[in-house]
Amino acid sequence: MDLLQSRVRPVFFKYLGAAFGSALIGSIYSMVDMAIVGQYQGPSGTAALAVVAPVWNIIFSLGLLTGIGGSVLLSAAKGRGDKQEENGYFTAAVLATAVVGALVWALLLFLDTPMLRLFGAEETLLPLAKTYLVPVKFAVPLFLFNQALSAFLRNDGNPGLATAAVLAGGVFNIFGDYFLVFTLDMGIFGAGLATALGAAVTFAVTIFHFFTRKNTLRLVRPEQLGEKCRYILTTGFSTFFIDVAMGILTMLFNRQIMRYLGTDALSVYGVIVNVSTMVQCCAYSVGQAAQPLLSVNFGAQKWARIREVLRYSLYAAAFFSVVWTALVFAFPNGFIRIFMSPTEEIYRIAPFILRSYGISFLLLPLNIYSTYYFQSLMKPGASFFISVARGMVVSGMLIYLLPLVAGPESVWLAMPVTEAVVAAAVILLMTRYTRELGKCDVM
Repeated sequence: MDLLQSRVRPVFFKYLGAAFGSALIGSIYSMVDMAIVGQYQGPSGTAALAVVAPVWNIIFSLGLLTGIGGSVLLSAAKGRGDKQEENGYFTAAVLATAVVGALVWALLLFLDTPMLRLFGAEETLLPLAKTYLVPVKFAVPLFLFNQALSAFLRNDGNPGLATAAVLAGGVFNIFGDYFLVFTLDMGIFGAGLATALGAAVTFAVTIFHFFTRKNTLRLVRPEQLGEKCRYILTTGFSTFFIDVAMGILTMLFNRQIMRYLGTDALSVYGVIVNVSTMVQCCAYSVGQAAQPLLSVNFGAQKWARIREVLRYSLYAAAFFSVVWTALVFAFPNGFIRIFMSPTEEIYRIAPFILRSYGISFLLLPLNIYSTYYFQSLMKPGASFFISVARGMVVSGMLIYLLPLVAGPESVWLAMPVTEAVVAAAVILLMTRYTRELGKCDVM
């Protein structure tokens, strides 16, 4: 499909279907791990993987940093018809991913214990968390490249293969988890091994794109490599920070929960982390479906098509908001049973916790989608502001202040209040920048 000429609606929903499938299966990696480990080792296994969750946020966010940043700039160059710039940004993004991957690899290999302690692991959870990470450490570069290359495949007209790659790895991970954890009795180590092998499968399918006729991506000797890397990191920072911020918030929640509410509450929060990851992945899918269309049409100055993409994006974000909020309110203990073998105490406290936190799902998709929208319109400042306000400033203050002011249980309302405050800013900025496009409409 021609992103500049084809009807917007079918193109957007084709890309949304592919991006949603990719995001959904991608989130299953951590969900299946937690479900299988929770069934095998009970609430302690679930709590241990809640401690590991920030590690995943760091890994995936760095892949998005180079992948989304590079692909936004690639598509803008494509809209301008500048083929050399397209591949210059692709090459710069590949090199940046390799450097970042090596740094994170070294960090996890040599500093895993202090990192896990920082993320809330205490003496009973630390051994489980470290055991899970043993095989994962050695696949770190694959996780980063899978994220980055998926973004480029979507912008190179092959969203279906990006989805197929994640699907292949996800299916392998699901069956591998059960086989390694239960059949071979490897426990939490088996879950980590299945996840690492699933990443290898995804990578193998992804690189098949470069041998197809659809491929227009080439490694070239880019001019001004340092400048291109700087543009990539600046453009992709907001998407990167969304995932990093989720890791930061998980760490803050872990520490506050252990301080005020105990291990049972942390086990329930481990479930929330996975449900929230699913909701966030749905929001990613809307942003990732819209981004190629937004970026290439921005480069071509087709403002009316940008507004049309925005309209369909908001419909999709609203759909995910309503569905996930309804599910959490209707079946809180159903989610608990998926992820662990719960005790009576877990059953007692879980409904209040999930429903309180779940209110945030009403506005989460809008807030996350907005960062993709602002990036695609080359408004990195607005995207940065939303990401940091949502992911650290407002949320961080509320996680610490609410338990002091309104009691320990109020910590679960930190994210609903945060999403409401940020959504107000999103609506104002989105309205402003969309009106500015209308003023210079050339259609």
